[in-house]
Amino acid sequence: MPRDDFYETLGVPRTASADEIKRAYRRLAKQYHPDRNPNDPGAEAKFKKVQEAYSVLGDAKKREDYDRYGRAGVGQVRTDPGGRQVYTWGDGHAVNVEDLEDLFSAFGGGQERPASIFDQVFGGGNRRASRGRGRPTRPQAGADINHDAPLSFEQAVRGTTLQFVVTRPDGRAESIDVRVPPGVVDGQRIRLRGRGEPGAGGGPAGDLYLTCRVAPHPSFSREGNDLIVTAPVTITEAVLGAKVDVPTLDGSVSVTVPPGTSSGTKLRIRGQGVPAGRDAARGDLLVVIKIVAPKSLTPEQRELFETLRVLEHAPSRREDASVRASGSGA
Repeated sequence: MPRDDFYETLGVPRTASADEIKRAYRRLAKQYHPDRNPNDPGAEAKFKKVQEAYSVLGDAKKREDYDRYGRAGVGQVRTDPGGRQVYTWGDGHAVNVEDLEDLFSAFGGGQERPASIFDQVFGGGNRRASRGRGRPTRPQAGADINHDAPLSFEQAVRGTTLQFVVTRPDGRAESIDVRVPPGVVDGQRIRLRGRGEPGAGGGPAGDLYLTCRVAPHPSFSREGNDLIVTAPVTITEAVLGAKVDVPTLDGSVSVTVPPGTSSGTKLRIRGQGVPAGRDAARGDLLVVIKIVAPKSLTPEQRELFETLRVLEHAPSRREDASVRASGSGA
């Protein structure tokens, strides 16, 4: 039965840009993530298909091969239990590398030929002269795998466990649980040694790299291990002082705003920031005061503010009058 088209899986046209593909992947990975759908076994299957589609379309070279040759263009080389190198097509079928090379050589007629998918996969060149049947191949390290790891702000701050599905050269989908430590930042890479593509000829496996993609938070921002939150206060609260409630990662707390606090003042709450490693202290919460003026006033409020304005300017007027008087006496 035909297998799903990768573009259809991500819900994007074949002309989609790399950014459009990435956005579609993040949205679907979040929608079908097993942690969000613990009682829906179908969600995990969809999650794996999304991961498989993005592993190809998210890589420019693999996407080019897929566009030209379909799933056959995104196969991979592996070493079977008998020590032979086999090429597994994207549709799951496998063929001996030497037989495949003979097939492409027959089309070439012994003369120089244009680059084929065989050249793209195996690096081109005349390998038959140096291959030698039965001769052991030189060990080659497996390729690294790169994945984006979409994280909510809370997941990045507190740490979490994510599940990724990696399609192996034999077509097998391998599920990998990855522990994301607390305090990771957007763009940070996590390396899993030996979880990439298997090596050839007994070579070591590649690594799996996860790039953290942290979603913004509606209330918090980060400055190192410190969290920053804005606390709106009224003019009277700023002038006279007050207690205001502010959010933290563990619930709201009350903070004292000293009398005469200016807009932009930062108040520090110790130990309410980002959890750090064992060798570092947890960050703090910085509360940034923002004075918010009322957009409308009652007649009584306006009268009081007018009185305040008169009182604010009265001392300066008396000082000006005193200066003028002293000047005329001179």
